[in-house]
Amino acid sequence: MPIEPYFRRVFYYETDRMGFVHHSNYIRWLEEARMDYMRKLGIDCKLLEDQGIIIPVTGVSCEYRQSVYFDDIVEIRVRLTAFNGVRLAFRYEVYDGAALSATGESRHCFLSGGVPVNLKKRFPALCASVMQAVETL
Repeated sequence: MPIEPYFRRVFYYETDRMGFVHHSNYIRWLEEARMDYMRKLGIDCKLLEDQGIIIPVTGVSCEYRQSVYFDDIVEIRVRLTAFNGVRLAFRYEVYDGAALSATGESRHCFLSGGVPVNLKKRFPALCASVMQAVETL
């Protein structure tokens, strides 16, 4: 299920003394893009949290390919690559213009009170729509 990419401008405070974006900011960008993507899929994280369900990060990685600078506009493409009702995984590509600047992955799960939650049982309609979004690499 193609979902339009997430765009954002690079702020000055995100850069370091060498003039390009500090590596730690890419992880924040992946989160921003993931939250935007999930909202577009119909996953209302606030609603889930109000019902006691959280979606923690269980793993994240980012590979840097090309520097990004202050005031650049980056495009972040997100794909849901795995979902089984309890765990989900995303893949990211960060572009600065036509140049691929970074790639990343993140893994998550649904928890309530520290115990895994199966969305297939609690939210079957939501689960079905999310399953349709899973893309294989």
